Amino acid sequence: MNSANQQLRSFSSARSVARVVAAALALSIGAAVWWVPHSHAQPVAASQLPDFTEIAERVSPSVVNIRTTERRSSAASGGQEMDPGFEEFFRRFGIPLPNRPGPRGGTPNAPRGDEEPRQRGVGSGFILSADGLVMTNAHVVQDAEEVIVTLTDNREFKARIIGADRRSDVAVVKIEASGLPFVKIGDVNRLKVGEWVMAIGSPFGLENTVTAGIVSAKQRDTGDLVPLIQTDVAINPGNSGGPLLNMRGEVVGINSQIYSRSGGFMGISFSIPIDEAQRVAEQLRTNGRVIRGRIGVTIAPVTKEVAESIGLGKPAGALVNAVEKDGPADKAGIEAGDIIVKVDGKSVEKQGDLPRMVGAIKPGTKAALQVFRRGTARDIAVTVAEFEADRPVRRASAEPGGAPAPVAKSVLGMAVADLSEAQKKELRVRAGVRVEAVEGVAARAGLREGDVVLSIDNTEITDSKQFATVAGKVEKARAVSLLVRRGEWTNYFVLRPGR
Repeated sequence: MNSANQQLRSFSSARSVARVVAAALALSIGAAVWWVPHSHAQPVAASQLPDFTEIAERVSPSVVNIRTTERRSSAASGGQEMDPGFEEFFRRFGIPLPNRPGPRGGTPNAPRGDEEPRQRGVGSGFILSADGLVMTNAHVVQDAEEVIVTLTDNREFKARIIGADRRSDVAVVKIEASGLPFVKIGDVNRLKVGEWVMAIGSPFGLENTVTAGIVSAKQRDTGDLVPLIQTDVAINPGNSGGPLLNMRGEVVGINSQIYSRSGGFMGISFSIPIDEAQRVAEQLRTNGRVIRGRIGVTIAPVTKEVAESIGLGKPAGALVNAVEKDGPADKAGIEAGDIIVKVDGKSVEKQGDLPRMVGAIKPGTKAALQVFRRGTARDIAVTVAEFEADRPVRRASAEPGGAPAPVAKSVLGMAVADLSEAQKKELRVRAGVRVEAVEGVAARAGLREGDVVLSIDNTEITDSKQFATVAGKVEKARAVSLLVRRGEWTNYFVLRPGR
């Protein structure tokens, strides 16, 4: 037995020695591969790892640093200044700037004394043409008194803003120069998730900083007008406006946003697709502004639960929850509660598709919209108008005084009352009933006093009597969909009486 144990220990020791020798041998000869410690894994050759050196060397001269200045009181300049990179971050994400102390505790922003230029922020950009057209983010140059563009050879130019579009966050500026190196534009459609990409910019003012990563997602809907490219490339304040490059050294996006809870990079960054940016840039160069179509609706997503309960099938389209009075949609007959599922024959897959599709239509032309209303599809032609600031829809208010409206109780857990003609006119609805009290299933679904029920299971509700009739036929075993107006919004609520 002892002999057997000794043999086992000898074998184990020999095997350990063999491992050490093999490791030392691999180190001494400079192994050409990295081995994953699993017998079934394949070796990864070092030659397969991406090499960004050639791209950085070739493209860097086309990437510029952008500084902006604003006019500021010289008497207020005695206080401590905020780092321009952080100031740019605060402006980009709409965070109020912290108070900067003026001399002797005075208010720094008070207009006193002579005004002098002050550095306001830093950003990045890239040269589009040899004669000095530069693309960047709109938030980098917006409201700037002066824009300074610095090239990699340290030449500085005062730039003229050709145009800036805040909705897409794209801007074009011009410097007076010739023979400049410029970028090559890539094809975003060829970009794949998992593909290596590289960014060049000036984070915190550190010019020509190169970072790299992979494409994490495409067509990421963040609520912006354009769907964004998501990457894990390190982007920080000052990178805004710089190029996102593929492994062919072509620009596929403009670095624009980060997701952050701290103000610094957290592994998620977003870039504007270059094809969208080019369309905007062309209009800025031609018109000085971007012309977009609009139909005058506010929209919400269609959930799976709502789609199933109203018979739509799959969760697709954009739910209209408010219609601008006398706007294009209103004149065409679009109603709150409609679900727009197609524009000119193209499917609206999600809420964010609609403003992009309508925005691309030339104002003054007719768009063929298909809407889903109370269980059926309808085709409606809408004359598209030019985009302008949306006007808010007025909120309906309860009429003070007067006799209380009749109340009808229902198994849906709510008491309702008829709407007066004045309330209907204010809400701009033909019919409906006002919720007076909620309990049980209605309360659990989120309904509350003051809501206006417009339909139940695609049946339009005209008054409290009809509401009681329709509600009385509801089957407790299945979900019930209610189209509800709340203030200026219209949305679907799904109730489950059997629970």
